[in-house]
Amino acid sequence: MVDVKLTVFSRILISFSAASIIAMSGVSTCSAEAKMPVAKVGDNTIKLEVADTDAKIERGLMFRTSLDIDSGMVFLFTPPRKVKFWMFNCFIPLDMIFTKDGKVVKIEANVQPCKSKDPRQCPTYPEDAVMVDKVVEVNAGYCKKHGIKEGDSIEFSFN
Repeated sequence: MVDVKLTVFSRILISFSAASIIAMSGVSTCSAEAKMPVAKVGDNTIKLEVADTDAKIERGLMFRTSLDIDSGMVFLFTPPRKVKFWMFNCFIPLDMIFTKDGKVVKIEANVQPCKSKDPRQCPTYPEDAVMVDKVVEVNAGYCKKHGIKEGDSIEFSFN
């Protein structure tokens, strides 16, 4: 038993030492820098955080007190499905951009946080569920400021 622990410890120590040497030498272990996922709508580029699991989708932008300019969160739905969003435990107003097959199918603009402590008291957006494969949330007023409208093409890059 001791030999196994020592072997595991030795491997961790060697891995840590090798990583430290590489880091101190300035040698990159990646051939290219990681890029942030983005959405492009016309001339606008939105830097995205990705919600791609049920837990991340449920949490979304809850409890955030701010969102950087030209940034947002994309919610991925595979396969596409009908969705409604709410603003329970959200502290910042948002624009919601509902998309399917590279097109903006619905925009809910300037959606305000729900102040209720009871999620059943929070309205949903849109009122009637819409079929989507992605939803992007950005700061309220973003769509109006940048002229984004229903029917616009939207392109996603997750490199």
